[in-house]
Amino acid sequence: MALRFSMINHTTSQVERNDGSDRHNQPSFCALIINPSSGGYEKEKVAVAVAALERSGLTAELFNVRSVEDIESCSRRICARHERPLLIAGGGDGTVNGVLNGLSSSATLALLPLGTSNVLAAELAITSIDDAVDKIVRGKTRPLSVGLLSSGERQRYFFLMAGIGVDGSVVERVGATGKRLLGKGAYCLSVLRCLLCWEREKLAVVLDGIEEECHSVIVCNAAHYGGAFRLAPGTDISSSRFEVICIKSDKRRTYAKLALHVIAGKGIFKEEMLRFPAHDVVISGRKPVQIDGDFFGFSPVTIRMVSGYARIIV
Repeated sequence: MALRFSMINHTTSQVERNDGSDRHNQPSFCALIINPSSGGYEKEKVAVAVAALERSGLTAELFNVRSVEDIESCSRRICARHERPLLIAGGGDGTVNGVLNGLSSSATLALLPLGTSNVLAAELAITSIDDAVDKIVRGKTRPLSVGLLSSGERQRYFFLMAGIGVDGSVVERVGATGKRLLGKGAYCLSVLRCLLCWEREKLAVVLDGIEEECHSVIVCNAAHYGGAFRLAPGTDISSSRFEVICIKSDKRRTYAKLALHVIAGKGIFKEEMLRFPAHDVVISGRKPVQIDGDFFGFSPVTIRMVSGYARIIV
C-alpha cells in the first residue's frame, strides 16, 4: 500500500514534523524540495507532478527554498527528524547537490528535473516530469556513491563530477542570472570568455599513488556530462570508483577536439589525454573548481570516493 502524507507549503524556517509510521524499507516521511530559481522551474510543472503523486497515493510535504545553503539546511533538518525519509529534489543538478549534502545515510533521494541541464536526469534515463513521477511511485532504488571534495576546512559532496581547470573556469564565469535567462547559452558565452583569457599553468595530480601533470582534470562519478553527452562511460553513480580524465595539453585546439568528440558521442580521444580509474585524487596548484555544475572555489583539493552514501530512486 502506498504511503500518504499531508500536503503543506513550507519555508525553510518551518520544518516541524510528525514522524509517520511505515513498514520496513518504506520511507517514514516524504518531502518535495522545490527550488523556484531553477532554470526549468514552472508552477504548472510542479502542480502536475504533485497531482500525479497524490493520485498514486504518495503525497509529499512541499518546501520552497532558493539558495544552496537553504536547500542543504532544509534537507539536513528533515533527515534529523525522520529516520528513513524520501527527499525529492525539484530543480536542477545544483538543487540535487544541495539536498545531497544534507542527506543522512538512511535517506532516499529522488529527482524531479526542473533545471537547466539536468545531467542527473540523463544519468537516470528520466525523460520527462511524468517519467520522474512514475519512477518515484514505483520506488525502485539502488545505492548512491558520491565524491567528497575537500579544500582546507571546506568539504562538499558531489554526485556527477568535479572539474578543475578550464571546466571550473567556465562555470566560475556563469552567473545565476545568466543561467536563468539564457539557459545553456550562458555556458556558451562563458566558454568564449574563457578562450579570451586562456592560461597555461599546470596542475600536479596524484591518482591512487600515480603522479601526473595536467592542464585540467575532470573527476567523473557519472557517465554523463553537460546533459545527454557521455564523457565517462566506464562509471556511474553506483560505482565504487571514479573515472578521472586528465587533459595534459594546454592548447585550445585540444579542448575543441574533446568537445567535438563528446558531442559526436565518441567519448574522449587519446591524444594528449589520459583516463584513470581511481578512488582518491589529490590535486595541487591554484585553478577554479566546479562540482555538479556550480562553482566551488579554487584548488588545491583532495577528492575521495564515498560508496553507499545513501539510496536513490531509479
